Amino acid sequence: QVRLVESGGGLMQPGQSLRLSCTSSEISWIRSTMGWYRQAAGKEREFLATIDNRGSPYYADSVKGRFIISRDNVKHAVLLQMNNLKLEDTAVYYCKSEVWNYWGLGTQVTVSS
Repeated sequence: QVRLVESGGGLMQPGQSLRLSCTSSEISWIRSTMGWYRQAAGKEREFLATIDNRGSPYYADSVKGRFIISRDNVKHAVLLQMNNLKLEDTAVYYCKSEVWNYWGLGTQVTVSS
């Protein structure tokens, strides 16, 4: 069964940076359009960014200029670099295969002072 596995979450302080990684047992998924989303407690899942098969990114306005999505073709991973973390970035972060509409299980990011 194909899986998406997120990693890199943790407890951070405001202003710090964190990089999340999404890997898959199916390399072709990682090479296709992939997305990052997050869901804070009590809120709906929120779109953050996508990267297409050519490496072109697209960002939600809420994270544009602060988050960076990229693809590591050596490690077959899609990355989400999060800079200048804020308290409101606290959420479970998910990656998604946009082509296959398949979600990972998520990784928790907590930003606390």
